[in-house]
Amino acid sequence: MSHKTEDQAWLVEQLQFIAQGIGKTLSPFCEVVLHDLTDSENTIMVIENNLSGRKVGDRATELGMARIESPDFPQIVANYPNQFPDGRTAKSTSIGIKDKQGNYVAALCLNIDISMIKGLQMVLNQFSTLEEGNEIIETFSSVTEDSLKKRIDEFSATYSVTPRALKPHQRRELLLCLQDEGYLSLRKAMEITAQYLGVSRATVYNDLKE
Repeated sequence: MSHKTEDQAWLVEQLQFIAQGIGKTLSPFCEVVLHDLTDSENTIMVIENNLSGRKVGDRATELGMARIESPDFPQIVANYPNQFPDGRTAKSTSIGIKDKQGNYVAALCLNIDISMIKGLQMVLNQFSTLEEGNEIIETFSSVTEDSLKKRIDEFSATYSVTPRALKPHQRRELLLCLQDEGYLSLRKAMEITAQYLGVSRATVYNDLKE
């Protein structure tokens, strides 16, 4: 039978909302359990994302009983290995909550299903794998006048010169890069490029043809 003071009852009531909120945030990978440590026979008050098969009213685990027996037991036991009844690996954290007198009133426990995380990790790794040796053949970025000029600046920087100081063969290389990377699809791209390079449009067209 639970015998809580008014302050203890208020504290446990507020912890129920915390447990529910964490459970909704970390669903479905993390089981969140709130234990009422003032009632050693029926400690589980809240269980969100039930992964262990326990139910409200069940008794505490060994950690919970240790806190009930000793207020000196560590308040936080974090990231310790655990196991669900069906054998799945879990990573658990147990947080003890004390009242003003230093007595344990409740415990908030998080049990993460590592097997679910590992499965998701495998899917993400497979999903993000690219074929080796394949070059990028398209880009989804929008070409703008600013991005065109920025690309010209970047190219010029590889030769440690300004765009207007590019030599004819460097200009031709630049134009081929701009064409391959889709920058010349921009409306008036050739005109913008010519002005930025300080040459005529005819020069730019001729450079591209050579």
